[in-house]
Amino acid sequence: MHHTLLPLIVHPRHLDDPAITQPILDMSLEIGAEGFVREQTAIIGRPDSRPLLVDIEVPTVVLVGRQDLTTPLVRSQEMAADIATSQLVVLEDCGHMAPLEKPAEVTAALRRWLAK
Repeated sequence: MHHTLLPLIVHPRHLDDPAITQPILDMSLEIGAEGFVREQTAIIGRPDSRPLLVDIEVPTVVLVGRQDLTTPLVRSQEMAADIATSQLVVLEDCGHMAPLEKPAEVTAALRRWLAK
């Protein structure tokens, strides 16, 4: 991953934090350019499964960073609205990489969800 892609997945406040950005850069090097192209091709070609969300009947958490540019908040709100048993968790000052950007908040949200 080139450094120019980081702003698309990481909140601007975290761009200078190597504890967040270095694992992403390391993963991108491990995957490589060909792997990245394969991933993007798979994403582009996958069927839209959003119509199936209404069939989910188990407790579900939809977790999103408020500043996620890859999966914007409005998409997560739509997903949560379609899942009757869902709980929407919005993390402030957070992009697409919530487990790296906000690990304590992600863990807390998952613990609350699991405790139900």
